[in-house]
Amino acid sequence: MKKSSRQSSRRTFIRNTSALSAAALIGGVHTQTSRASTMVNSQMNAAIIGTGGRGNDHIAEMIKAENATITHICEVDASIAASKASAIEGKQGSKPEIVPDIRKLLENKSIDVVTVATPNHWHALAGIWAMQAGKHAYIEKPVCYSIEEGTALVAAARKYNRMCQVGTQCRSSTACIEAAQFIQSGGIGDVKFARGLCYKRRASIGPIGDYPVPESVDFDLWSGPAEFTTPKVTRPKFHYDWHWQRQFGNGDSGNQGPHQTDVARWGLGIDTHPNAILSYGGRLGYQAEKNDPNFVDAGDTANTLVTVFDYGDKCIVFETRGLSVDDSADEELNRLFDSKTGNKVGVVFYGSKGYVVQRSYEYCVAYDKEFNVIKEFKAKGGLNTAHFVNFLSACEKGDHKLLNADVREGHLSAGLSHLGNISYYLGEKTLVTAEELKKSLGGIRSLDDNSATVDRTVAHLTKNGVDLGKYKLSLGALLKFDPTKEVFTNNEEANKMLGRKYRPGFECPKAASV
Repeated sequence: MKKSSRQSSRRTFIRNTSALSAAALIGGVHTQTSRASTMVNSQMNAAIIGTGGRGNDHIAEMIKAENATITHICEVDASIAASKASAIEGKQGSKPEIVPDIRKLLENKSIDVVTVATPNHWHALAGIWAMQAGKHAYIEKPVCYSIEEGTALVAAARKYNRMCQVGTQCRSSTACIEAAQFIQSGGIGDVKFARGLCYKRRASIGPIGDYPVPESVDFDLWSGPAEFTTPKVTRPKFHYDWHWQRQFGNGDSGNQGPHQTDVARWGLGIDTHPNAILSYGGRLGYQAEKNDPNFVDAGDTANTLVTVFDYGDKCIVFETRGLSVDDSADEELNRLFDSKTGNKVGVVFYGSKGYVVQRSYEYCVAYDKEFNVIKEFKAKGGLNTAHFVNFLSACEKGDHKLLNADVREGHLSAGLSHLGNISYYLGEKTLVTAEELKKSLGGIRSLDDNSATVDRTVAHLTKNGVDLGKYKLSLGALLKFDPTKEVFTNNEEANKMLGRKYRPGFECPKAASV
């Protein structure tokens, strides 16, 4: 199926402009030059699995791609499937077939690549099934719902020699590429510690209750691997707000977090899981917001979470805040982000000679110890487009080493959210004061000033009306982890949480049986 010459000409310009901007500046990052000079004359048939939210971006990028045509969409919500198919037809000149059931979709041998923008609980199984069916897969972050699923995805990609790119598009941002190179070349001296931030306002998702499944949604297919709950739907808004329910999502540490933890690992040169993990936090503040002490939010993931990841000689701390995020209660962070208001989503690298701050996907900045700007890094071209260009080129060439965000990178980064959440879930009922928390943090090796981070977190919660005398912080379990075997060495309950129980017919295989 060929696109019209007018569409082809326009897309060639877009692709080549974006590709040329993504210069390969450090090992592991690959950039495409002009399509005409590097790509074989082929046309790949693509299926978009999940067309809401990020699925819209997948559609947009595949329409831009000269060497791919969207031939199918897989959507379980009938209220949007037809309109999405028609919108695609209007832009690419041909209408994709709608197939609600992914199992039927993957039987079609004409499909070469799939993109997965489903809820998190479907990510890994959709990817594994696709690769078993001979298709390449682009999967949104987090690439997996659990550690075991991530391991299985990596195994499937290697066994079937399929490309599996993760939607951590910062890996294709020239700003992040250059910043990572600058850090690793000693631009701010010795760097052992990075702090990821998701200071991002997230309002309550509404009271927990018994809500109807939308009539247009095939709930059996939407649920897939996730067991049914009673009632089936406990949140007012069916779409998107599943992110904040652990049956389907991973909270913001697993939603926004994989972008920042990926950049943190990248800059620090970490290519493994951590040795130890400790989280603290809670789902706090919505009673104060609603002025109702009896209010129970439908979400059950933490909206305030701090996790320490110990890598031996290096350390990552990741902080999530969902309440009002004006002012960080920390002058250093305010200066590094040059802001006292609004969201702060990014990464701070702490070097012996200064700092590097990722303030956005498109912009990073380096400071000396006196907070003078010494270098700026600005993205050239659209990083979403560059990321899809990279994926499709690797598919054509059949070499996973060309991927900017190979599935293994995605597994290690998503794994941080899973490990941090496991620590939190195991200690959810262990309620402590700030002083008790500070003492407990002495049990994990950290390169952070743990007391200062606790004080900053407490100040943030207090400012948002949280009565920490009544609503205390939860202290997660201190977990020891074997990065090679991917098991906890000191907590069997934690090991049970490395995977999940699946619905019959939607079981995600383990790595050994993909």
